[in-house]
Amino acid sequence: MTTQIINTRISEVTIYANQALVTRRGTVALTGEEKELIIAGLPLTIQTDSVRVRGAGKLAVRLLGVRTETIFATEAFAEKLSLLSRQIRQFELQKRSIQDQLEAAQLQRNFVQGLSEKSLEGFSGLLAPAQINLDEIGELLKFLGQQYGEYASAIAQRERQVRDLDKQLEILRQQLKQIQLSPCKESYTSHSVIVAIGPAGAGDFELEVSYLVSRAGWTPLYDLRTSSNSDRINISLLAEIRQKTGEDWTGVKLTLSTAKPTSNTLPPKLEPWYVSGRKNNQLPQGDDDFAELEALLADENDATKKQDFLSAQKVVGQAIKSDAAVTFPLDRDSDISSNAAAHKVMIFSDDYPCRIEYVAVPRLISFAYLEATVTHNTNGVTLLPGKANIFRNNTLVGTTQLENIAPGQQFKLNLGIEESLKIDRDLVEREVQLIGNYRRTTYGYKLAIANLRTQKTTLRLIEQLPVSRDEQIKVHLFSTRPEIHLGEMGQLEWLITLPRQSKRQRKKEIYYQFTIEHPAEITVVSLE
Repeated sequence: MTTQIINTRISEVTIYANQALVTRRGTVALTGEEKELIIAGLPLTIQTDSVRVRGAGKLAVRLLGVRTETIFATEAFAEKLSLLSRQIRQFELQKRSIQDQLEAAQLQRNFVQGLSEKSLEGFSGLLAPAQINLDEIGELLKFLGQQYGEYASAIAQRERQVRDLDKQLEILRQQLKQIQLSPCKESYTSHSVIVAIGPAGAGDFELEVSYLVSRAGWTPLYDLRTSSNSDRINISLLAEIRQKTGEDWTGVKLTLSTAKPTSNTLPPKLEPWYVSGRKNNQLPQGDDDFAELEALLADENDATKKQDFLSAQKVVGQAIKSDAAVTFPLDRDSDISSNAAAHKVMIFSDDYPCRIEYVAVPRLISFAYLEATVTHNTNGVTLLPGKANIFRNNTLVGTTQLENIAPGQQFKLNLGIEESLKIDRDLVEREVQLIGNYRRTTYGYKLAIANLRTQKTTLRLIEQLPVSRDEQIKVHLFSTRPEIHLGEMGQLEWLITLPRQSKRQRKKEIYYQFTIEHPAEITVVSLE
C-alpha cells in the first residue's frame, strides 16, 4: 500500500468553553489503488481519540482504517522543513506563471497604446474635412478603448495575485526561518493522522478530518448602551476568543457553542448510605444523642464534596431551560492566531424596550442609581452569563454582570449612578430620655432631593431602620412625612415624583422619626 501526504487547510472551527472542534479539508487525485493518506504536522493539543474522518465526491471509496501517530524530534523537524519548502516552491512556481501572464498583458496593452498613437498621427495628416470618416473613427476608438480596458483589468488582477502570493510566501519563509533557528529542535513533536482508503476507481476525492483540541475557548462579553432619556436599551453580545492550540485559524468559518462535547452523559450513581447504631451506654459523652448521624449529614452537605454533582445538576437545568445548547454561527470568515491573544467578534446587537427607574439608598450614597427593567425577546437566544460594559450617552460609566437569561424572561440591569439627582441626608434630631430603668432615644432624619434633570422624574427612595436581635431592645417607627408603612427588615420605601429643574424649584423633603428603647444597663452597638 502506497502512502501520500495530502495538503489540507482548516475550513471550520467550532469553539466551546475550553476546547475547539477543528475541521480540515483537502482534495487528492486517486488512481484506483489502495493508499494511505497522511495529514502531517498537526499540533500536540489534539485529543487523539476524537479524530473523525469522512469523504466526499462522485468516486466510491472504502475507509479501511484511521490511526494517529506521534512524530518525535528530528523526524518531525525534518518533515516540517520539507513541507514548508515544498509549499514555498509551489507558491514560487505559481508566482512565476502569473508574472509571465502579467508581462504578456503589459505587452498587449502597450501595443494597443502604440496603435492608438499611430492612428492619431494618421488622422491628423488628413487635411480636408471631407476625407475624415467619423463613423470609422468612432469604431476604431471604441475598439481601442475596449481592448485597452480589458488588458488594464487583466494587469490589475495579475498584480493583485502577485501581491497575495508575496504575502503568503513571506509568512512561509518566516515560519521556515523560525524553525531553522529554533533552540527546541531536539524536543519538537507533532501528530499525524493516517487514513487508509480503498477507491473503486480513479478520480478526485475530498477528505475531511475533524478533531478536538485543547487550549482554546471563548467567553461572552456585553455592551449595554442607553441614554438618560431613552426607553430603549441596546444590548450587544460579543465573544472574546483565545487560542494557543499550536495552529493558526486563517480565513475559517467560526461557530461558537455552549455545548460540552466531552462531558459525562451519565447521571451520577448513588452509593448505599449506611448508618449503624449502638447502645446508649456506648455513646460518647455529650448533649447530642445523634452526633454520628449529624456528622454524616454534615459530610453529605459539605459544599466541596458536592461540587461536582451540583455543577452537573446546574448544566442539566440550563439545558432544559434553553431546550438545547446555544450556538452562534458567525456570518464571516475569521483569523485567530495561536498566540493566546484576545480576539473579539460581534455576535449580535439589538434594541430592547425597557422601563427606566431611579433608585436611591441615601444611607449609603448621596446619588441615585439608574435601573432598567428589560424583557428579553421570546424568539431570541439565551443570554449567557458574562461581564457587561455600561455606556450611557456614549460614555463608559461602569460594569455589571449578566446572569443566564432565557427568551421571554424579564430581568433588571443596573446602569450606574445618576448624578443629576442629588440627595442630602441629615440627622436633625437625637433626644435621649430616661423612663425609670429604661432609656429611650429618638432619632429624626431629613432628606432633601434635588432634581437637576430637564424632565419630570420618578424616584424610588429606600431608607432603613435598625433591626433588633435582642428582645430587650425595641425599635419603633414613630412618624414619616410623606406617610408610609414600615416594610420587612426595617425598610422604608417612598415613590416620589420630582418636577423638572427650574430656577425657583424647591427641594423635595422627606422626614422620618424612630425610637430605640432598652434597659439603661444595656449598651446598643452597631447604631449610627
